[in-house]
Amino acid sequence: MIDLQYTRRQMLQSSVGLAGLTLPTFHQARAMGARRRSAKACIVIFCWGGMSHYESWDPKPDAPSEIRGEFDPIKTATPGIQVCEHIPLLAKHSDKLAIVRSVHHNQGGHQQGMYISLTGHTLSGGRAMSRDNWPSVTAMVSRFVEQTPGAPRAIRLPHSMYDNGTLMAGEYGGWLGQAYDPVLIPTPAGTPFAGVSRKSGAELKIKLNLEEKRIAQRRQLLNQLDRKAGTSTGYDQLDHFRKMAADMLTGSALAEAYNLEKEDPRVRRLYGHHAGGQGMLLARRLVEAGVPVVQVCAGAGDLAGGSGDNWDTHRDHFAKMKKRLLPVFDHSASALLTDLEQRGMLDDTLVVFLTDFGRTPKVNNNGGRDHHPAVYSVALAGGGIQGGQVYGSSDRSGIQPGANACTPADVHATVYKAMGINPRTELTDAQGRPFHICDGSPLPLF
Repeated sequence: MIDLQYTRRQMLQSSVGLAGLTLPTFHQARAMGARRRSAKACIVIFCWGGMSHYESWDPKPDAPSEIRGEFDPIKTATPGIQVCEHIPLLAKHSDKLAIVRSVHHNQGGHQQGMYISLTGHTLSGGRAMSRDNWPSVTAMVSRFVEQTPGAPRAIRLPHSMYDNGTLMAGEYGGWLGQAYDPVLIPTPAGTPFAGVSRKSGAELKIKLNLEEKRIAQRRQLLNQLDRKAGTSTGYDQLDHFRKMAADMLTGSALAEAYNLEKEDPRVRRLYGHHAGGQGMLLARRLVEAGVPVVQVCAGAGDLAGGSGDNWDTHRDHFAKMKKRLLPVFDHSASALLTDLEQRGMLDDTLVVFLTDFGRTPKVNNNGGRDHHPAVYSVALAGGGIQGGQVYGSSDRSGIQPGANACTPADVHATVYKAMGINPRTELTDAQGRPFHICDGSPLPLF
């Protein structure tokens, strides 16, 4: 289990953040000019398993007791906006957040809910990964943003999403092709999330202690073997990752970013010494080093029946949220927003908080809330998003949208607009079939 032996007082004090530190700015040349119309980087935080809207962004104090649950709402820094009492640090950042309380879809399974939330489309066929899948929002954004030489287009961390041992579709490049699969890397530090987090064969392990000379020698030898071996589709894919790994290891910016020991100890403490916080710190460092899109799984990688630190809270919902999930999420996410703001990065960096779906209004016989895609909440910050606002609403009991209902595709269109991408842009797949990259319409959050 994650070490959460910090007090509420210490957590609240950490919101003071980085005052007094001299911090580098993000792309200083940009900061000297006029504010850009679009974000230059994107961090996607995915709460795998289905974060309850009741116990996060959309508390229901006026609902019947069997629906509103055990927690109370608290005021935020924005008059009129309340959130759950167990995210007090994020409540202080409401001026940066646009909370969307009316997202809905009809996909009640984890694979299907994750897929539509990450791709904006309904999953067709089986759950196995396929090049016929739609690209994730992470992959799609990476298709359009400027790539830094030596850096991947997009990175995922710290693990892939599984459900009881089955690897989920939806996190990859889909019909954009293998070159747009976000590269998976582990977080190099922090107490792991409790539960099961499976290693993927596609995980890129960056060894910080390899000398550049040795890497160059290995690359030269492999190039000699390449000329003798010829090429094949499978080999080309392996070669793609090998070259990427070498570029990352020999590129000082990426190697430096991955080494969290290089970070100021006070900044590391701000994020918390657990995988959740250190992962979000790594995301900031990667963006700062030139990776345009980073996706973070905020929880254990395998749902495994909701047995670990994930958001699939069918059992002991309130205890799990209070003791294990919300403190880590609140501490980590608020640190990320504090850090980005104080480094001058928030205007150029879009932060998106997503999840598969919400949780049911009534608590089940095991003290848990079950899957509920009929309405749930997401949040966005930075990148031109106007903070201090709530878009849409759920009804009085949080069962269905009450006003301004929207879909995951609309959320994606909003992300694309923030990144300067036309949501109606047309691309073709490997078979030459044309697709608009998004079916939704941007929400008025700017």
